Amino acid sequence: MRNYNPTQRILVTGGAGFLGSHLIDRLLARGDDVVCADNLFTGTKRNVEHLLGHPRFEFIRHDVTFPLYLEVDQIYNLACPASPIHYQHDPVQTTKTSVHGAINMLGLAKRLRAKIFQASTSEVYGDPTVHPQTEAYWGNVNPIGIRSCYDEGKRCAETLFFDYYRQHKLDIRVARIFNTYGPRMHPNDGRVVSNFIMQALQGQDITLYGSGQQTRSFCYVDDLIEGFIRFMDLPRGADGAPGFPGPINLGNPVEFTIRQLAELVIALTGSSSKMVFMPLPADDPLQRQPDISRARAYLNDWQPQVQLQQGLVKTIAYFDQLLSSS
Repeated sequence: MRNYNPTQRILVTGGAGFLGSHLIDRLLARGDDVVCADNLFTGTKRNVEHLLGHPRFEFIRHDVTFPLYLEVDQIYNLACPASPIHYQHDPVQTTKTSVHGAINMLGLAKRLRAKIFQASTSEVYGDPTVHPQTEAYWGNVNPIGIRSCYDEGKRCAETLFFDYYRQHKLDIRVARIFNTYGPRMHPNDGRVVSNFIMQALQGQDITLYGSGQQTRSFCYVDDLIEGFIRFMDLPRGADGAPGFPGPINLGNPVEFTIRQLAELVIALTGSSSKMVFMPLPADDPLQRQPDISRARAYLNDWQPQVQLQQGLVKTIAYFDQLLSSS
């Protein structure tokens, strides 16, 4: 009877996290039923507490390294620590989450013949020798470094997704996410945007690694979630065959140096913080910029709309409120 219900029932793993909670807001707003599964390792109930009484929202505390049995039409697999501080805390578990989690969610999708989305990452490109990065680039990843649990875990997950696509004709969507920021980021996740904002708001020194000339491309969360939904909503082929699987880069192609970001955060917060420079961490990529030509072509000319300064103002307001209420 599930196929007779015009409302989609959608599972979002990692749904209490930064990206997952914003995705759930969008799905509920358009009328879907949503099941949020999260073990709350890096996610927090604070991100979904405004939804706990919603009639179309359900929360399950669950670790995706274990099988999950329920009936859904679509699966967004977002479960995995995504910041170096968190994924290096327990690197073995990080790899298990990427690999075993993918196996379990793919198994569920296969049983249900459900469409499934994989939140992959720009980290599959490693420290790139090609700039900007296109989806055809195979990457430059250290398989035994301190970041490998995440980088190689996500690469293996992509392998699994495409093998299920080829072997079982599963309808998959693989998105490679580049640096994303916005409200509900974890304040202590060690990522550059949250680090700089928290340090600036508290009048602490702004910590830059290396010379500060390494580059990143920052995408505001609302733009990213729009890309998720457009990608997932691509139809199957006319003969019922799986639709376009990707991979697709999702991110902002406008490139900034880390020093430029620090200067902008200091200006927007009115902080007296000074910049201090520390050694560059191992395997930290020097350049990161997506080529989003494929996303524009397949996702109805999708591209980020929110400028960095505009998005930072909203993100700073969130962290300021978080500090005021703590």
